[in-house]
Amino acid sequence: MPIWVDADACPVPIREILCRAATRWQIETTFIANHVITLPPSPWIKRRQVPQGFDVADNEIMDQMHKGDLVITQDIPLAAEAIEKGADVFNPRGQAFTKENIRQRLAMRNFMEEMRNAGQVTGGPAPFSQTDRKEFADKLDRWLQQNRKR
Repeated sequence: MPIWVDADACPVPIREILCRAATRWQIETTFIANHVITLPPSPWIKRRQVPQGFDVADNEIMDQMHKGDLVITQDIPLAAEAIEKGADVFNPRGQAFTKENIRQRLAMRNFMEEMRNAGQVTGGPAPFSQTDRKEFADKLDRWLQQNRKR
């Protein structure tokens, strides 16, 4: 039950939480990005740098992950694919992507993309907060506790 991290847009505080959890729980955690990222030394923490390109990191995650793994991503299409393959998925704010909510999330993402392309939407998500950090840490801890029993 390894953890796969779409590290290109993963906030540094979440990366730190994941690294501490990987070492504490002794769970293989792989960060995949198309740029160099700094990670602490640990036999449980791995990094893979993939070439620049559209969806290259996403494709690497999909090629490597298996049913029951955990995927951390903000990328909704990647989340949908990972769920289809049987992974548990949540974003860096601790919000779960599930079979029950992924279609609605994809529809909203596509709608917002159309609005942005039409010049109707400016701005982005709210700034990453201390509450987001806590939500993620709590969600990760619950997942690790539940899946340790498997």
